[in-house]
Amino acid sequence: MLEGFIQYLRTDDPGAEAPAATRERLKGRFAPGSTRRMTLLGMLVGTALGDLQLAEDDALVYLSAFGESRALEDYLASFPAASPTLFQTSIHPSGVQQGLIGRQRSVRELFSQAGGGQLAVQGLLTAMLAPASRAVLAGGEERGTWLVEARAVSDRTFAYALALTRDPGANPLGRLSLARVIDRNCSGPGQAAERASLPLTNGPATGTLSHAAWFELLHRRQAFDGPAAEGWRLQLAWS
Repeated sequence: MLEGFIQYLRTDDPGAEAPAATRERLKGRFAPGSTRRMTLLGMLVGTALGDLQLAEDDALVYLSAFGESRALEDYLASFPAASPTLFQTSIHPSGVQQGLIGRQRSVRELFSQAGGGQLAVQGLLTAMLAPASRAVLAGGEERGTWLVEARAVSDRTFAYALALTRDPGANPLGRLSLARVIDRNCSGPGQAAERASLPLTNGPATGTLSHAAWFELLHRRQAFDGPAAEGWRLQLAWS
């Protein structure tokens, strides 16, 4: 079983707030003029990371199923007179990189992951298996418009950042654990060795914790104990 303690957490759920209003709300968190070329997601994730004193030896894990989807939509909508400015925005560095560049911060390890139904658990596994003493997990999405129907963009906007440490004495906000789940009824080569070291349940883990659902657990500080991805069980408890 993998275990970590939440040392820092910041979330942002703009809800139905218009993108222009969100940008106006957040621009004071950045240096004057620096937000002109930033995407909405970049501003959200940069703000979520803002109060965290990110150290160079922290492992940084970034999650986004769709990335800068709104920026890409805006660029495509500018055709046939394609906008050079919107093109530059659409190929800008990822949301987490924009915030780091603006603050001139560097990290030794950056793991970026996108897409996939098991994105939340994949990101947690990456953070909890990183050799660094502290891992920072950040992520988010930006709400799309005309590509929502095709499920090619997110249907909501959100962002978060949390720091995970292995030290239970660091006044944690919460505790996370990930356990590999094995069906009691399974058998085959190597299963006896697995049974000796991994938790057993009465059946296989089913169900997937989506990226948006993972954000809700963090944003509302809700406890969770159940299957989060194929073969993995997540426990989340708050102090």
